[in-house]
Amino acid sequence: MTTSPSTTTFRGARDHLLQLRDDHPRAAAEFVWPDVGANFNWAVDWFDVVAAGNDKTALWIVEEDGRELKVTFSEMSARSDQVATWLSRCGVGHGDHVMLMLGNQVELWELMLAIMKVGAVILPTSTVLASGDLADRVHRGGVQHVIANAGDAAKFDGVPGDFSRICVGAATPGWADYADAALVTAEKPAVVVSSDDASLIYFTSGTTSKPKMVVHTQTSYPVGHLTTMYWIGLRPGDVHLAISSPGWGKHAWSSFFAPWIAEATVFVYNYARFDPIALAQQLHRAKVTTFCAPPTVWRMLIQSDVGARPVGLREILSAGEPLNPEVIHQIQRSWGLTIRDGYGQTETTAIVGNAPGSTLLAGSMGLPLPGVAITLLDPITGEESDEGEICLDLSRTAVNLMAGYHGDPERTREAVRDGYFHTGDVAHRDFGGYITFIGRTDDIFKSSDYKVSPFEVESVLLEHPAVAEAAVVPAPDDTRLNIAKAYIALAAGWESNGETALSVLRHARTGLPPYMRVRRVEFYELPKTSSGKIRRVELRMREDAAAARRETLPDEWRDDQFPELKR
Repeated sequence: MTTSPSTTTFRGARDHLLQLRDDHPRAAAEFVWPDVGANFNWAVDWFDVVAAGNDKTALWIVEEDGRELKVTFSEMSARSDQVATWLSRCGVGHGDHVMLMLGNQVELWELMLAIMKVGAVILPTSTVLASGDLADRVHRGGVQHVIANAGDAAKFDGVPGDFSRICVGAATPGWADYADAALVTAEKPAVVVSSDDASLIYFTSGTTSKPKMVVHTQTSYPVGHLTTMYWIGLRPGDVHLAISSPGWGKHAWSSFFAPWIAEATVFVYNYARFDPIALAQQLHRAKVTTFCAPPTVWRMLIQSDVGARPVGLREILSAGEPLNPEVIHQIQRSWGLTIRDGYGQTETTAIVGNAPGSTLLAGSMGLPLPGVAITLLDPITGEESDEGEICLDLSRTAVNLMAGYHGDPERTREAVRDGYFHTGDVAHRDFGGYITFIGRTDDIFKSSDYKVSPFEVESVLLEHPAVAEAAVVPAPDDTRLNIAKAYIALAAGWESNGETALSVLRHARTGLPPYMRVRRVEFYELPKTSSGKIRRVELRMREDAAAARRETLPDEWRDDQFPELKR
């Protein structure tokens, strides 16, 4: 295969970071984003090049029952060419928007590459979403094609829109059968894309009821994830495991782009219910070298007997929210490895991190990663400060940043203004340049590894006749970090009792995906400003104080009190 100048340039930048993986200051000083030219397609110009004649394992999927599948780089390249050829014959073309709703299965990786190869735009979508969410996303995302498992096909019944349907698994009436892709003769895609063409659109929760749609180009994620590779500490030949669900940006970070940029194996362990002992056994058996997990998983691991350090494990990482120092210390004592924290958003790649070989500062997210210029701006004055909103200086950083929010120019202008990208997160920078996360500038919180928008949860609660008003806040939880707690002002005629609480909790259970599920309710007079706005800060402080005292609030109802809600 002929190597293009863009491939050579990309490889040079990657190799430079690999050489400086243990020297963060030098990497930050020397790294320059590669100029990959006007027509870069990562799936063709990078993946296919490194996959040519390469019989090393690109993807390794292990199921809970012991079944496993290994796919080499060359096999993945050939298979994605075949799928791309078939997709083109099915009418999927350059610039088309394709909703991809699959789990961690081989077809997901085949299709990610194939869709990129035909120049279409991938809209990764979580399989936990219900029909109402899908209808909204199909409409606002301008979806022209949907690819989903047979088990999820019924969710699209009644979803309006003129879109084609492709089904993975069992043949489904009205859906094209993905199995037919195996019957075509592969042709190398001849689509020419612009480097600034849209390639991915991720949905991410915001402070409104409508999730934002983050647009990434053929370069912002594919090239931008050089920083993520550097932060993880990946090397060619590594076996990398990231606990992440498809449909969320972190999956593209750590289970697609970063490992394959490094020519490492993506290792996946699928399970119905998380078992820390079984996970540790897989780390041993597969000789995983680099392992990234959200804090929820790390907390579960230390609550079990994690045993000795897994054979081969070299780098361990956490991202998503700040990790408790005690968790870091316990893993350090058990495995002799330190969990390194990192930071970024769906809108970016990794932008701050504790790189391999760096001196770690307890509680800090680390230093700006190579190629990234971080400025902290005071939210009130807009002046640079040692404590303020984390912003990217666009005069020096642009490659690993989204193109904007699809269909929402006003929100894009708000995020990218005055020469900076505003993350909405507040942090502190010490004299050594280390950045420590403080909190969000809005009310969004994390439950396990998922972002929860209070507005979205409250909108569902308000559909219940007993709910006149609702305020959802995070209640600290030892396992999930936070769970959703709803403070509710009752409508006339409803009583503050267990029967009402059960009815509201059951309604929320059926109307929301599991990660947004309300697990506690309290009927309460909501604190408000003089203008009538609910003061959620007071409710958050109330929850934090109760958690610090290890106290259950007397008028609170919890879902585990009701046998009807137990699985």
